[in-house]
Amino acid sequence: MTTAPWLTIVGLGEDGMDVLPPAVRMLVDDAAVVIGGARHLAMLPETHAARRMTWRSPLRDTIADIRALEGQKVCVLATGDPMSYGIGVTLGREFGRDALTVIPAPGAFTLAAARLGWPLEAVTRLTVHGRPLDLVSRHLYPGARLLILSEDGSTPAALAGLLAERGYGPSRMTVFEHMGAPDEAQLTEIAGKWGGRAVRDLNTVAVDCVAAEDTLPLSAVPGLPDESFLHDGQLTKREVRAATLAVLGPRPGALLWDVGTGNGSIAIEWMRAGGRAIAIEPDSERRDRAARNAAVLGVPDLSIVAGRAPEALADLPRPDAVFVGGGAGTEGVLETCWDALAPGGCLVANAVTVESEMRLAAFRERVGGDMVRIAVSRLDAVGPYHGWRPLMPVTQLSVRKPVGREGN
Repeated sequence: MTTAPWLTIVGLGEDGMDVLPPAVRMLVDDAAVVIGGARHLAMLPETHAARRMTWRSPLRDTIADIRALEGQKVCVLATGDPMSYGIGVTLGREFGRDALTVIPAPGAFTLAAARLGWPLEAVTRLTVHGRPLDLVSRHLYPGARLLILSEDGSTPAALAGLLAERGYGPSRMTVFEHMGAPDEAQLTEIAGKWGGRAVRDLNTVAVDCVAAEDTLPLSAVPGLPDESFLHDGQLTKREVRAATLAVLGPRPGALLWDVGTGNGSIAIEWMRAGGRAIAIEPDSERRDRAARNAAVLGVPDLSIVAGRAPEALADLPRPDAVFVGGGAGTEGVLETCWDALAPGGCLVANAVTVESEMRLAAFRERVGGDMVRIAVSRLDAVGPYHGWRPLMPVTQLSVRKPVGREGN
């Protein structure tokens, strides 16, 4: 039996509630409780009899308040489309779709695209509201078009600085303030010339990405140049990294354990492909470099765990894939990773020493899988001439965990 929806989420534009269709306006007028920010609650007529609630910090406190109101007529006022980086996503996750009625208004992305004449399907839509600005870095390439929801009035200047730092200073930025309001404003400038100017807090930024002449665009597929990373020499080299990630098979939302992450290259490239990752590393300097690499390469939400496997793996969320780049020769590491791996998930382990290679071979005897040896040579100067300089060969074990009958 499906429960009747009791929680209504109404998206509003800057033109307020006067433009709402009668049926939608009735949902607001009939609510026993109306929840929103101060700006939204100010749009209610003074004669509205509902109890008014504002968002509390942390947000989970307001979620608890709403849960206590279950069964009453509750209306949440939101900005634009509540399901586009909005409160509707959170409330849907908390209360389920059967509890919700969501009525969107044109959101900031739609309004900005309409003003620019940009097709939405060809635009990357992002938010830095409550999120690190470095997230933008992953989406920078020549010709990219970005629409970004700002944190506040200082965001455009900070974004312009990031674009210049990443080699995209010639990009064209357009900032829209209070779209749909009578005092809507628009400002366009080259990122490198933006300076420290501030705008009003409610703004959306459009970026038409243009790379500087000396900027090397970074590929969206695995195998970034080694010099893209800060490292101490302990780095899975580009050719081996690309082959390793090809076997791991990154996919959006999937969780990777990068065990012995070193400077973070495998975890970072997995996340650049849309996945989530936990990097486990005992060395503090390498953890610091991994964090810096993650920020510069656009995945600042990489989770880094201090510790040595297998002890550091206890209580971590179950992974969809595991890469063992450091510690494959340590007793219990492969076994612990295999036990934790979700059915259907892939475990990949690389070894460069004979001792680690022997452990991979013994583990393969128990669980199966494939082993390959990856040997790479790079052209290098030999006096006035050139010759092939081999890198240390890497032995790689890859094995996929069987899927049980209960599902995948």
